Amino acid sequence: MFLTIIVFILVLSVLVLAHEFGHFWAAKNRGLKPVEFGLGLPSRVWCIYKSTDGTWKKVWGKREIIDAADTIYSVNWMLFGGFVNLLEDEDAGGDPNHFANKKIWERAMILLAGVTMNVLLAMFLYSIGFAFGLPQSLDGVDPKAIVTNHEIIIDQILKDSAASVADLKPNDIIVSINDVEFGSTADLILFVDQNIDKELTYKIKRNNEVLDKKITPKKLVETGKGGIGIGITDVGVVRYPWYLAIWKGISFTILLLIKMVLAFFLVIKSLVMGQGAGTEVGGPVMIAKYVGQAARMGFGYLVNLTALLSVNLAIINALPFPALDGGRVLFLIIEKIKGGPVKRELENAVNTVGMVLLLLLMAVVTLKDVLKVFK
Repeated sequence: MFLTIIVFILVLSVLVLAHEFGHFWAAKNRGLKPVEFGLGLPSRVWCIYKSTDGTWKKVWGKREIIDAADTIYSVNWMLFGGFVNLLEDEDAGGDPNHFANKKIWERAMILLAGVTMNVLLAMFLYSIGFAFGLPQSLDGVDPKAIVTNHEIIIDQILKDSAASVADLKPNDIIVSINDVEFGSTADLILFVDQNIDKELTYKIKRNNEVLDKKITPKKLVETGKGGIGIGITDVGVVRYPWYLAIWKGISFTILLLIKMVLAFFLVIKSLVMGQGAGTEVGGPVMIAKYVGQAARMGFGYLVNLTALLSVNLAIINALPFPALDGGRVLFLIIEKIKGGPVKRELENAVNTVGMVLLLLLMAVVTLKDVLKVFK
């Protein structure tokens, strides 16, 4: 449990810090001077900044700083993620380098820079992962890939099937059948088909436990072949030479981004049409559970999950919903159409409502996760 909590905090901190750094870098690039860029959340422990006399100063503790000529870089007590202070809610006046006085496209770029940074982080992580080895399905894998640790994993179990009766579970690894090991799912399927109505001993690896299951395959109506009612897939640790790993990391992230956007669209469509989400929705508790599992399974699994969460965070923040980056960009689009900014009071009120709704949704999902854990 302790390992799960620590790794969960570290993973989310990396994702949030990368997101905030995106906003910070884009703001600096467009001539803004962010008041503060912090590691963790206030209150402040230590900071460094360039003063008006041109010297760099270091300050311990929470103390008002009045002689900063540029951004204050701080470390804060709550080491979770980070933040950037752009003074967006302050009166812009005639300052040409204030956020509110920047062109619409510049403000949109700054707002979406966090999303972009999360996508770039995923590309970086997948590139590193493919250089050292990532667990992956071997279906359609590049012939140039170097594959190790081949395993055959159960990814689906038919209801009321022989596998279901034998209590097989998704993610179980088939080590052997009657002490025969298989080099591919095709070899395993052929073996089972040749042994219809014969009791077979499946050696199953589940987490760190090895189980023996006695199962008799039958001829399945769905396939016309012998089987026990499972779906299986070849998986292994896939790696590439470093010069290919970079390209693979970039291309894999782009394909994943496209697939996840389509998945989000289908989920939202189902919710709007009153059909339910159509898939399991997890909150912080569920994410922490998966992060802990990935950490125990190894470096490759943790890198894979962190990159996946980074893409997920990018997509959610890009949604045109109040309080999210995409929602704020939506106000910029409205400003462009109407030829003037939306009243700050109205925008703040809408964003506040949006934030409350998001917090309520998170509370409901978290409660659901907690109840599921206790159940």
